[in-house]
Amino acid sequence: MEQKSAMNQTYYRSNDLKKEMVLQKLRERGCRITKQRQLILGVILEEECISCKEIFYKAHTIDSTIGAATVYRMVSLLEDLGVFSRKNMYKISCGMDCNKENACMIEFEDSTVCQLSAKKWYQVISEGLKACGYGEGKKVASVEVEPCTERCC
Repeated sequence: MEQKSAMNQTYYRSNDLKKEMVLQKLRERGCRITKQRQLILGVILEEECISCKEIFYKAHTIDSTIGAATVYRMVSLLEDLGVFSRKNMYKISCGMDCNKENACMIEFEDSTVCQLSAKKWYQVISEGLKACGYGEGKKVASVEVEPCTERCC
């Protein structure tokens, strides 16, 4: 039990350090550090969110005055600072039997958006892997996308 408590303390200290580093970058850029920005940053660091929409819902349950636009602007600002990437947010969290709607949002170059249910997202990933010769006969458990560290994206 003591080992788990020590791990939790290390996790929270790590998140506190990350949060302070991000807040410092925001200050250097001349941004005000509002309670809403701190709350959104806390949700991003503490929760495993798969979309801006999910970040909004979690932040909104804590502070009902936070709007979706505030969340999207904060996420864009964090991306501009290079401390966050939406490309790292997509993950299959359940399989073919999940009934979750809007589990995945895909944005195309022309800014159009495609929303997929968990079943459809699972199907797209599975069929894409098969078409490319990967994972034949295996079920996908999860997908993680590493953010690009180059400025090409």
